[in-house]
Amino acid sequence: MKLSEHKDLKTAITGLPVKEKDKLLLRLVAKDKVLTEHLHYKLLEDETDLEDRKERIKADVAEQISLLKQLNAKEALVKVRKMITSVNHFYKVTKDPVGEVELKLYILNIIPLDYKKSIFGYRDFMMLFSVYYIKTVTVTINKFKKLHEDLQFDLSGSVNQLLDKIYSSKLAGAAEAENLPPEIS
Repeated sequence: MKLSEHKDLKTAITGLPVKEKDKLLLRLVAKDKVLTEHLHYKLLEDETDLEDRKERIKADVAEQISLLKQLNAKEALVKVRKMITSVNHFYKVTKDPVGEVELKLYILNIIPLDYKKSIFGYRDFMMLFSVYYIKTVTVTINKFKKLHEDLQFDLSGSVNQLLDKIYSSKLAGAAEAENLPPEIS
């Protein structure tokens, strides 16, 4: 049931006494971990905490990068998905589009693009890895284009570095098929 479909419920909620609203709000917040973390961030944290969150994610990623080089494509795909998921969670909590793009560019720039093939199995995980990687790059570039032009200017070096990395690897064909530009001006 959506609140927008029940105008009378919305009116009734706004008419509740403050104590009762507080009690209901606390019960609702306790049921949603992301909402709880978002409210904690919004109400109790400041700009330095935002930077700390970014640095924690970068440190975790840097720690895992050395392991990535030894993995096959299937294992690397799992690790990379977890890294990108941590950035998505960061965005859900902080609602910081600049930090999201910055972190995704950081991750995508330092991830190796060549992995060992798995000896066992029938799926080509290198192909799945490349599809995931290119889709993530596409989404990140689309979010990059929505940022203010000054922020785009600041991040354009990282974007061009990423695009150069892709077009000088085996993923160039997949990037062309996805209509990724060779560079951002």
